[in-house]
Amino acid sequence: MTATARAALVAVAVVVADQAVKALVRSSIDRGDAVDLFLRIGIGGPVGSGKTALVAALCGLIVFFVLHGERRGIWLATGLLLGGALGNIIDRVRDGAVTDFVKLPHWPAFNVADIAITVGVVVVALSALTESREPATDP
Repeated sequence: MTATARAALVAVAVVVADQAVKALVRSSIDRGDAVDLFLRIGIGGPVGSGKTALVAALCGLIVFFVLHGERRGIWLATGLLLGGALGNIIDRVRDGAVTDFVKLPHWPAFNVADIAITVGVVVVALSALTESREPATDP
């Protein structure tokens, strides 16, 4: 399987998981309500949209993937980042706001897509760090 196919598969899996969990939360909790478990789960309100920045970031990510697709783990990072971004974009288009439902103390509310984006950024950083530590090879 190619790196592009793996990235696409991860992105689709993230979108499906994100939208399924959000649908479950929306069907169980009204906007503004919350349920206390070991963490606080509720549905927040609209968040400001940075459409231009989002489009630029997604374009930059795709260009980076095309140029550095051979890097270890970059397919995973790309799939997580694209899937997370698309999951939140679907919310914005459908509802006009992102469904954030997990709230930890002293931390902004977040969702499955946000988790995927965060993990994707960590994978990109680890890929960059491990790439820079590998010894250069002379042809």
